[in-house]
Amino acid sequence: MTSGRLIVISAPSGTGKTTICQQLRERHPGWHFSVSATTRPMRNGETDGVDYRFLTDTEFDEKLSAGEFVEWERVHDHRYGTLVTVLEKALDGGELLLLDVDVKGGVRIKNRYPSETVSIFIEPPDEETLIERLKGRGTDGSAVIRRRLERIPEEMGYRDRYDHVVVNDKLEVAIADIENILKETA
Repeated sequence: MTSGRLIVISAPSGTGKTTICQQLRERHPGWHFSVSATTRPMRNGETDGVDYRFLTDTEFDEKLSAGEFVEWERVHDHRYGTLVTVLEKALDGGELLLLDVDVKGGVRIKNRYPSETVSIFIEPPDEETLIERLKGRGTDGSAVIRRRLERIPEEMGYRDRYDHVVVNDKLEVAIADIENILKETA
C-alpha cells in the first residue's frame, strides 16, 4: 500500500499552471515536483532535470518502448511524458508529488492511481485573457500560439474529468483555492 499523494495540475496552454506550480513549490518546500520528460528544446533559464528532463527523440522512443511512461503526449510538435519510476518512488516514500501535466496525461494518471491522486483543472477566466497571456509570455512565435489556441476547445473538454476546477483570474486566489482543496482532501 502506498502512502504518498499525487497532485495533478492541468490546464490549457497559457492558463498559468506552471506559474501556479512554481508558487506552490516555493510556499511548500516539503512538496516534491515531478519533472516531466520532453523532446522540446530547452528554453532560456531552464535546467535539465529541474524544469524538464530533456530527451532526444531516440531516448524518448527507447523509454516508450520499455513501458517507462505512465502517460505521454505529443503537444505542439514535441513529446512530453511522466516516468512511472518518479510516481512510484514518491508514492512509496510517502511524498506529496505535484505534477504539471497536459490534460490527457492528468486523466491517465488519475485512472492509473485513482485513490492516490487529486486532480485539479485550471481554467482561464475568459478567452481574451488566455490569448493575452499566451502572447505576453514571449516564448512562442505566432504559429505556435495559433496551434495552442486551436487546441483550447479540446483541452477544455477534459474539465469535467477532473476532481476540482479552479479559475485562474487572480493568481493569489487560485493558489489559495488549491491549498484549500488539498487541506480538505488530506
